[in-house]
Amino acid sequence: MLPWMRDIAEDPRILDAIESLIGPDILIFTSTFFIKEPRTPTVAAWHQDATYLGLNHEHVSAWVAFSDASLSAGCLRFVRGSQQRGLMKHTNQVVSNSLNVASQAIAADFAPETISAAPLRRGQFSLHHTMVIHESAPNQTNDRRIGVGISYIPTRTKHRGTMRLPATLVRGQDRYGHYDLEPDPRDLTPEEARIAHATAFERYRQGYDEQMRIVAGSA
Repeated sequence: MLPWMRDIAEDPRILDAIESLIGPDILIFTSTFFIKEPRTPTVAAWHQDATYLGLNHEHVSAWVAFSDASLSAGCLRFVRGSQQRGLMKHTNQVVSNSLNVASQAIAADFAPETISAAPLRRGQFSLHHTMVIHESAPNQTNDRRIGVGISYIPTRTKHRGTMRLPATLVRGQDRYGHYDLEPDPRDLTPEEARIAHATAFERYRQGYDEQMRIVAGSA
């Protein structure tokens, strides 16, 4: 709900790539900054984004580099072709220094020859499917590693939770009405934008926590 962040999320270079994958009617379900301070043990263990979002599998994450994300800075690493494996079992609260709120992790090892790194320079972005297994290692450099993950979904995508959640329309039309559309912060006063952000974040957290309970109950 920041005007400058909305500009980035609607950058046509990103949206054109997203549209080529999921079509012209595009929502943002959520976005999250992932920051690793210099020479700290912070990690993201092997996981799939789909685990706790409550969406179907028509979901693409854009990871936008605000600073260089080199191998030594702990860039993303992906298990090639892993979106075809289905949703794997994740465990909660077992990872120290995790960037992920739930400390979720896949309790499995992956052959080194199946893993590809995705280093990015500041201003570049990568895209990955919600089912792709990925992780990132600690930042061993003397600079912060800053990136933002933006979750794009087609407007036809439903959420499987019990509550209506907010989402942001960034291209095309919403013909389905599965979500409450968030206001454009560029049309709001700073105080209105702050309140809108707090409201949307609280509703998202409620939906996320519900998905955690659902996943834990089905384990």
